[in-house]
Amino acid sequence: MRFSVFTAATPEWSPDQAVSMLAAQGWDGVEWRVTDQPDAQGAPGFWAGNRATWPFTGLEDQLGQIARVTAGSGLAYSGIGGYQQASDHDAVLRMLRATAELGAERVRVTMPHTRTGTPYPQLFDRTRADLEWIAARAAELGVQALVELHHGTITASASAALRLVDGLDPAHVGVIHDLGNLVIEGREDHLAAFELLGPYLAHVHVKNVRWVPTDDRRADGSTVWVHEWATLRTGQESVADYLADLRTVGYDGWVTVEDFSTELPLVDRTADDLAFLRSLVSTDTP
Repeated sequence: MRFSVFTAATPEWSPDQAVSMLAAQGWDGVEWRVTDQPDAQGAPGFWAGNRATWPFTGLEDQLGQIARVTAGSGLAYSGIGGYQQASDHDAVLRMLRATAELGAERVRVTMPHTRTGTPYPQLFDRTRADLEWIAARAAELGVQALVELHHGTITASASAALRLVDGLDPAHVGVIHDLGNLVIEGREDHLAAFELLGPYLAHVHVKNVRWVPTDDRRADGSTVWVHEWATLRTGQESVADYLADLRTVGYDGWVTVEDFSTELPLVDRTADDLAFLRSLVSTDTP
């Protein structure tokens, strides 16, 4: 396995600082966040004012700089973290072309959210048609579009994602299995999910989450629970068991960390994440 960091999780660092620090710590790759984002109200945040994010507007003019920054660090691309909706064909095509030009191989395409007023069957049918179009464009460009398992979307679980992509060419459409997102919604036994996805298991995101009770009560008096980001070591999921299940099915691809916990300073957080992952791999290697 190779380990990388998604730059959504490194908001305080510029692109140059991000790759310099990650390379010095011993990471294998970087997964660039590409999106137009709101300005930060204060310090840079994961989702607003993130300094390690490349803007989607004018992306084509930034490709040379992205390539230089990445190559200069010695890091590989684990992929591109795009935010373009599958239904926006023009935007998706731009991301596919950028991914091909960079040699980054794979790019995330965003799935529609549920509970938007459109019934799930209609969202599913529409997105399946979108993915058929995307798969054809990805094949033409020699890249792979990725569907992420993400809470609140039509692909919250491995089963739902497989139903959506089944029959498409797995060389050009794959699934991102996301450990942390599945704590929030969609968790299935990980080994069974990996076996179910088969050739569509194309990429892995690792973060951790925990559910905590609040002091709030619903009208019926029951407790309101909320999820919060946790470190890889302290969240509800066992990262060790997760990596072991990946190895059981022969997965040897990228494991990309997107740690949104804030207990540790960023430089310590990324260093500890890598040390933890490497320790889990080394202790399980024959």
